[in-house]
Amino acid sequence: MKLEELLDRRLAVEEELKQARLALEDADRDLRDAERRRSQAEQQAQLLRGQLEQQRMEWQALTVRRKALQEQLQQDGFDLHGVLATLPEHASETEWEAELERLAARIQRLGPINLAAIDEYQQQSERKRYLDAQNEDLVEALDTLENVIRKIDKETRNRFKETFDQINAGLQALFPKVFGGGNAYLELTGEDLLDTGVAIMARPPGKKNSTIHLLSGGEKALTALALVFAIFQLNPAPFCMLDEVDAPLDDANVGRYARLVKEMSEKVQFIYITHNKIAMEMADQLMGVTMHEPGCSRLVAVDVEEAVALAEA
Repeated sequence: MKLEELLDRRLAVEEELKQARLALEDADRDLRDAERRRSQAEQQAQLLRGQLEQQRMEWQALTVRRKALQEQLQQDGFDLHGVLATLPEHASETEWEAELERLAARIQRLGPINLAAIDEYQQQSERKRYLDAQNEDLVEALDTLENVIRKIDKETRNRFKETFDQINAGLQALFPKVFGGGNAYLELTGEDLLDTGVAIMARPPGKKNSTIHLLSGGEKALTALALVFAIFQLNPAPFCMLDEVDAPLDDANVGRYARLVKEMSEKVQFIYITHNKIAMEMADQLMGVTMHEPGCSRLVAVDVEEAVALAEA
C-alpha cells in the first residue's frame, strides 16, 4: 500500500512536471514569436525605407519634368493685345509676311510640334497625385512599424533588466551561504541590453575578485549551484534534479551544499544523485540501486525518518 501510494504521488508529480514543462514551452514559444515579429518588423521597415526612397526619387523626377512642361507652355502661348501693343508705328504687311515666312521656315526646321504635351501633362499630374498618396501611405506605415519596434525593444529591455536584477540579488544572497563568506555578482559585458552578454564575478573567502573561469572545479560547481538556485527562486519549478553536483566538493563544502538544499527543500522538491555520506544524511528518502547477481539490478528504497524511528525503538 505504501508503494502504491508513492507510485500515485509519483504520477501526480510527473503530471505537475508535464504541466510545468508545457508552461515553459509556451513561454519559450511566446518569446520566440516576439523575437520573430520584431525581426519581421525590422525587415519590413527596411523594405519600406527602400520603397520610400525610390518614391521620393520618382517624385523629384516628376517635379522637374512638370516644371519644364509649364515653362514650354508659357513660351508657346500668345496674347493678341500684348502683341499689338508691341508693334512699331510704321509696320508694313510685306515685312511682317516675310518675317512670318522666315519664322515658319525656322519652325519647319525645328520639326513637328508636340501637340500631346497637354495630355501628357495631365497624365503626369494624375500620376503625381497617385504617387503622393502612395508616399503618404508608406510614410504612415513606416512610422507605425518604427513605433512597434521601439515598443518591443523597450519591453524586452525592461523585462531583461528586471530579471537580471532579481537573479543578481539572489546570487549575492546565496553565494555567502554556499561558500561560508565571500561575495559574487553578475556583470553585463555590453551597454545595449538587447545584445549584451553576462559575466559571473565571484570572490570566495580568501581570494581576490575574479571571473568564474579562474576558479577551481569545486568553486565553479558551488558558484554555478548558487546561480541555479537564484534562478529557481525567481522562477520556481515543482522539483529540481541534481546529478552528482557534490562530486568535486570536499566535506565542508558538501555540508554547506546539503544544508542549502535542505533549506530550499521547503519550497522545491529535490531529487539528487550522490555518493557522499554527508549528502545522504540530509535526505528524507534514500533510493539505491544494487546488484546481488551479475546482470540483475535491484532498487532499494529507505525512508530515513522511519529508519531512525525503527532504530530508536
